[in-house]
Amino acid sequence: MRALLEGNRVSRISVRGFAVASATAVTTVGAVVGVASGAPQTASNDNVEATAADTTLLADIPAGQQAQVQTASLTQQADAQSAQASAAAKKSAEESARLQAAKDAKSKKDSADQKAKEAKDREQEQVASRSATRDPSSFPVQSSYSVDEVKAIARQIVPADQFQCFSNIVNNESTWNYLAVNSSSGAYGLVQALPGSKMSSVGSDWRTNPATQIKWGLNYMNDSYHSPCGAWSFWQANSWY
Repeated sequence: MRALLEGNRVSRISVRGFAVASATAVTTVGAVVGVASGAPQTASNDNVEATAADTTLLADIPAGQQAQVQTASLTQQADAQSAQASAAAKKSAEESARLQAAKDAKSKKDSADQKAKEAKDREQEQVASRSATRDPSSFPVQSSYSVDEVKAIARQIVPADQFQCFSNIVNNESTWNYLAVNSSSGAYGLVQALPGSKMSSVGSDWRTNPATQIKWGLNYMNDSYHSPCGAWSFWQANSWY
């Protein structure tokens, strides 16, 4: 009987330890653990026999419950690891998105800077082109010039991208007549300079040399309106320039 009681005590200790370790024990185990935890050290023969019977029943339960506890623990660990992995993946995705946004912003800025540089280069080329036009004195002096000859000279002096605008103004001001005089104001020549003597800043032959008049007119349009096309836009709005 003492041996049975000692065995019962060992079983009680084992059950108690298992009850503390497992928070998810089944009701039956909880009840038995409660009995094991609250049972007195000295018991009657009937109690010893009942406890022994209970111990026999518990002998098979702890192993199964322990497996459940282990499974629950592994599941919890897996869930924790999964949560950590998800957080790390989210952080990595956010960092990648930030780096990509910074890269895209830099790319857009570089593209805008490149376009601005190209526009500035084109403007400088146009200015250089206007400055490098042929000098009027390089044209042979004639006693008279036809409209086609005057236009041919103008094409060699006025930049190609500005010629049509220049031509529009001259056509409206003098119909390409380099000897044209406005009877009311006294404006003179292809571009109707007022007074005509202003054109002497380019050459003393301003009265008879269309090249001198064209060069002066081009300089005036560039200085006053940035270009012949700028002058033409103003002329269209005001019928003078």
